[in-house]
Amino acid sequence: QVQLVESGGGLVQAGGSLRLSCAASGGTSSSYTMGWFRQAPGKGREFVAARSRSGVTTYYADSVKDRFTISRDNAKNTVYLQMNSLKPEDTAVYYCAASFRGPNSKLPQDYPYWGQGTQVTVSS
Repeated sequence: QVQLVESGGGLVQAGGSLRLSCAASGGTSSSYTMGWFRQAPGKGREFVAARSRSGVTTYYADSVKDRFTISRDNAKNTVYLQMNSLKPEDTAVYYCAASFRGPNSKLPQDYPYWGQGTQVTVSS
């Protein structure tokens, strides 16, 4: 069973950038589709991005397309989320997740393994 630990969150001004990392242990991240979700206060958990096992195929939510980039380094068992041009509406707790399904899986219930989350706050 894989364990996931996120890092890299923080406070940033609108227009700034952050890079989140997700380190996997207890399993090989290349065995899973890896995804990022986020949850803002009072809202449900929403899909942000996912990358296939091979790293070739990616999917993004429309709200982050062209601003965020998901990448993975299977040799390091680590997945990244590069976030550029951040907006106040990107403020949320960001979660890394692993799935046995394909990268077009955008529902939280498709991902059995989750990290503890990292807070991202974007000030206006």
